[in-house]
Amino acid sequence: MFILQEKPIDPVKARQYCRDPKNGALAVFEGMVRNDKHKDIEVSALLYIADAAACAQEGEKIIKEALSLFPVTDAVCIQRTGKVPVGESAVWIGVWSGHRDGAFKACRYIIEEVKKRLAIWKKEFYADGTSQWIYGPQTPVIA
Repeated sequence: MFILQEKPIDPVKARQYCRDPKNGALAVFEGMVRNDKHKDIEVSALLYIADAAACAQEGEKIIKEALSLFPVTDAVCIQRTGKVPVGESAVWIGVWSGHRDGAFKACRYIIEEVKKRLAIWKKEFYADGTSQWIYGPQTPVIA
């Protein structure tokens, strides 16, 4: 399951997407907005804008690939959109499996493919009040 949402991610709720008692492992990746520096100016928030239709289609494709490539039973990726302040989650991925190895591998696969393939743009906001678009490899320029 792939989800785009503007509201904050609730990791406790996200864990409830799969409750199969046959699973002995849940591997989670949670990517949070960090207080990084750009040219010595602290980042205060990120703005994520997504092509919702394209992301939903490609995101579901990535989840299906992970389910077919690794011995896992279920996977969920929740991607935030909108303005996300430092300290909040921008992406949450959970992968369930009978054993940890497949869950870890599938979780890594999903985040790497999401970063490469989804039409999501990101703008950094800085503590000094300025901002700047950060462009990905396939990202068009946004004014």
